[in-house]
Amino acid sequence: MPDRTAPEDRPLRVVFCWATISGYMAACWRSLVDQEGIDPFVLAFEAGQSTAFNDELMAGIPRRLLDETERGNARLVRDLVAEQDPDVVVLSGWFHSAYRRLPFRSALRDIPFVMGMDTPWEETGRQQVARWGLRPFVSRMDRVVVTGERSWQYASRLGVSPDRIVRGLYGVDVAGLKPLWERRKAGGWPKQFLFVGRFADEKAVDVLVDGYARYREGVEAPWPLVCCGKGAMAGRLDRQPGIDNRGFVQPADMADVWAQAGAFVLPSRFDPWPLALVEAAAAGLPVVCSDACGSAVEIVRSGYNGVRVPDEDAAALADALARTHGTYDALPEWGRRAQQFAMPYSAEQWATRWARMLREVGRASPVAAVGTGHSS
Repeated sequence: MPDRTAPEDRPLRVVFCWATISGYMAACWRSLVDQEGIDPFVLAFEAGQSTAFNDELMAGIPRRLLDETERGNARLVRDLVAEQDPDVVVLSGWFHSAYRRLPFRSALRDIPFVMGMDTPWEETGRQQVARWGLRPFVSRMDRVVVTGERSWQYASRLGVSPDRIVRGLYGVDVAGLKPLWERRKAGGWPKQFLFVGRFADEKAVDVLVDGYARYREGVEAPWPLVCCGKGAMAGRLDRQPGIDNRGFVQPADMADVWAQAGAFVLPSRFDPWPLALVEAAAAGLPVVCSDACGSAVEIVRSGYNGVRVPDEDAAALADALARTHGTYDALPEWGRRAQQFAMPYSAEQWATRWARMLREVGRASPVAAVGTGHSS
């Protein structure tokens, strides 16, 4: 096998093969561009109907965005990656077929691969089967980068040895969000709840509407609920007392929305590692969320910087909203504490962690496969 060690006289060339673009990943990639000795290139899908993110998010990042026809063209994807002459290729999981084939392409067989995963271990029958079906693909990965504890458990059960599992798949624009706590506090802490996310079943929009209605019935002078997003369940939010459906708001226009909120709400029934929750904490907001929110494991401590509630429980959500309402004077301190938990996920910290890991992988010789150690 030829030595694919990247020469020391050129930057490390890293190709990210990603699905949907987002404000938080754009912030991370932009910080990585600033890392000395790292030359990133992003292959990703054009902004689509499901999120409505603007392609302009990617300004300043070397990239090639695939339209709906191109993204399924495995040969084109292979050629676009190969022509970058990468030292490392990063895949955003195993779900997109054209990306999943890349580690087995002859033109890329000597390139080290890194995979990101945010899927939590839930011990379903499908996951039990996947433990075996995914082994050939996962064994080709030099590193597997997970979001946190729940996805670490899944990676371990896929047979990835602990020394090759790295935490810290995502980051957020902490630098842009952090000043909003001071702005909010200086103007008088707002009495307003905020939901940011897709208007979809997995985000439990139905539970949100029900829980919020119960909260309104149980308190005097209930706070309004602002909702920002897009999706099939948008109609559930319309014409509901106290709910202001703003629709999808571009990341560049979110500063005022974050600043005018007093607490963040996310009652998801399935949410591997929601970044909106991390962004809310970075903006200095107390967080009310369900246990289904994977990022709550790392970010939220009930009674300290927010409140966690059981999944699928509108009554518990109503109680949590009432508790937040009733502890109004403590909310600035809760928000300050939330920021401390979000700090490790800043885009700058992300870029520093990833640059270190990518150098380890890209300068290693030759490519080493992930071990298929004991899995239980």
